[in-house]
Amino acid sequence: MKRNTKIIIGALVLIAVTGGVAYGVKVFRDKLTVSLPDYPPVEKSVWLNQNWQPKARDWYHHANQGTLTFIIPYEWFVALEQPVLSIGAAGLLSDPAYLDRYGFIPNSTEGERNENNVLPVGFARGKPMLKPDGTPWLNPQTKQPMSGVGLTCAACHTGRFTYQKTTVLIDGGSALTNLGKIQQGLGISVLFTQHLPFRFERFAERVLGPGASKEAKAELRADLDSAWAQFDVVRKLDNKVADQSIEEGFGRLDALNRFGNTVFALDTGKFENYVGTSAPVHYPRIWNTSWFDWVQYNASLEQPMMRNAGETIGASAKVNLTDPKQGLFASGVEVKTLFEMEQMLAGKQPDADRGFNGLNSPKWPTDILPPIDDALAAKGAVLYKEICQGCHLPPVTSKEFWDSASWLQPNAAGQRYLHVDLKDIKRIGTDAAQAEDMLKRKISVPENLGIKSDGYGFALGELVEKTVNQWYDSQTPPVPDALRQEMNGYRKAGVQAQLAYKVRPLNGIWATPPYLHNGSVPNLYLLLSPVAERPTKFYLGHREYDPVNVGYRYNDELSGGFEFDTTIRGNHNTGHEFNDDRTKSGVIGRGLSPDERRALVEYLKQL
Repeated sequence: MKRNTKIIIGALVLIAVTGGVAYGVKVFRDKLTVSLPDYPPVEKSVWLNQNWQPKARDWYHHANQGTLTFIIPYEWFVALEQPVLSIGAAGLLSDPAYLDRYGFIPNSTEGERNENNVLPVGFARGKPMLKPDGTPWLNPQTKQPMSGVGLTCAACHTGRFTYQKTTVLIDGGSALTNLGKIQQGLGISVLFTQHLPFRFERFAERVLGPGASKEAKAELRADLDSAWAQFDVVRKLDNKVADQSIEEGFGRLDALNRFGNTVFALDTGKFENYVGTSAPVHYPRIWNTSWFDWVQYNASLEQPMMRNAGETIGASAKVNLTDPKQGLFASGVEVKTLFEMEQMLAGKQPDADRGFNGLNSPKWPTDILPPIDDALAAKGAVLYKEICQGCHLPPVTSKEFWDSASWLQPNAAGQRYLHVDLKDIKRIGTDAAQAEDMLKRKISVPENLGIKSDGYGFALGELVEKTVNQWYDSQTPPVPDALRQEMNGYRKAGVQAQLAYKVRPLNGIWATPPYLHNGSVPNLYLLLSPVAERPTKFYLGHREYDPVNVGYRYNDELSGGFEFDTTIRGNHNTGHEFNDDRTKSGVIGRGLSPDERRALVEYLKQL
């Protein structure tokens, strides 16, 4: 099998080099190469002031949550070469400039640098890693344990844009990463290392050190074969459900379906639970969300710990779902770290005097972007009150907001949460795939797990709650009930699945393009325009900011980018429409003239 694979790869390389058979070139290009954008250089990077000090920000960017997103050890990740064929050594996969092309932000913190945070924002080096059979993953030469490596909250929830050679970085914003492509690139890199002798030798020297024994190299090769077998399982499953899937592209992820695939298919071995990525969503902004009564676009989760632990498990933190002897639901989830991260996001109970005081929404940087037209924005403020405020509430800086009936009464712990209204999909008219697919998905769960529901969202909720409770119970001494309540955010592990999407305050909306929950509208001006004026196709992956229309550049082709086709289910750009034809589905308000749209956009820059 190895020899055949080498022959195939060699033949494809020969075809590509000589320009021989067109079909062979296409196979090589589509399956064994990763097409990525090339971005122009920037002169400086600026973190906006959002109430986080540099050292705290740095910790949040690289705090280990227990994720093992990349399946392989950290020591492998930093030793693998890029998924390109070359006569000599290729650059390293972990080169920050190379990972930047996938959308991962090079670490540019003002805090202290260490071995962990030389990786991009949102990467964490974890604890010693175990092999799939539960044994320690040791370096074959040194016999020292190797570490895990995975993505953190910050990988998906740190935004950026570029304006005139300055990159603006936004904590809690919407990432521009392409997780599908980094997974493809990692798989190809492992495959090339496995089958190309010179590449394997370079890899072995980086991992094992110079002069490693033949036995150590043989063990390393066996581990590499085992790792590829795991990649291959996912590759084959993805091929099996390809007709159900749509491409996520830059800045989007079908997180809920991916999480279910990890937990209910890969971790349990019940591959019939594996489904396609049918409903990608735009990475949501996360400032202030700690104080919302429900989170997720379809308001499916109530408790902060459930949200964070579920995200961690979905990003491949190990959970024992198969071996009762090892303790069912025992996991690598770093629950204490998740609690500390949530405290940083939340701050103290917000009120009219101190406002939201954890992670704040960003303010329009007038020293970088063109100044706001205050006179035009004043006209937009009037329109906001008429058109937007009924759903999205008054500005968070206003007395009206803090006096709003949307603030619920204090609970037993004295905390108040903001009720975020839900809008029926038939009324709002936006793409229904995310809410529909969560509601309709059914899963098969091993009986010994004690999970009662076969509805995906509810079963996932039960699994995450059991995992967190197992952690609480396994501590020495067990976590007392009062502290559990605090770590859970004084909220129940509520789950719901409704055909509706939530609305939230719009502070910082200017910093989070593209728009609608699936990212199907490139900028704010187009979001306020009739659906007929929104582009049917456009490109995601551009980083250059458009301060006039408030969004990324989108209407020119981007080599290696993602062509967004809004005619596909999951990608529809319908709904949330302002149009005088009130008979149309998804029309929520009267038509706005171009001047009114401009005024409203100008005002939204101030929020």
